[in-house]
Amino acid sequence: MKRVEIFTDGACKGNPGPGGWGALLRLGKHEKELSGRDPDTTNNRMELTAAIKGLEALIEPCEVDLYSDSKYVLDGMTKWVAGWQKRGWINSSKKPVRNAELWHELIEAARPHKVNWHWVKGHNGHPENERVDQLASEQADIAGYS
Repeated sequence: MKRVEIFTDGACKGNPGPGGWGALLRLGKHEKELSGRDPDTTNNRMELTAAIKGLEALIEPCEVDLYSDSKYVLDGMTKWVAGWQKRGWINSSKKPVRNAELWHELIEAARPHKVNWHWVKGHNGHPENERVDQLASEQADIAGYS
């Protein structure tokens, strides 16, 4: 099974507001950048979208090290999802889980792979995180002008 690194980030100019996401996929020496935007979104939605799009770009099952500065994405996938599923997508506050449709997409995107979720401190000089942050921010800027 191929081992791939994916670095993801989301950005939003205002929250909600115009947003962007970025992902960097790395297999050995090969790299691919992905990015996109939404004219009216939230930061959490862009963080989720970055992880979804990064995983969906893989064409075969892989062992994935996915790096994100979003505790929301990492805690969601490693701590909260099982409880949400058991409770019918109701959170611990007895309210519907926000962004449930994106959580469903992320679960599906991750399913074929063995994903190791890693948190990195954002805006702290981590080269790949800075790179995907720049991609996401550029897309959010473009979304703000559309």
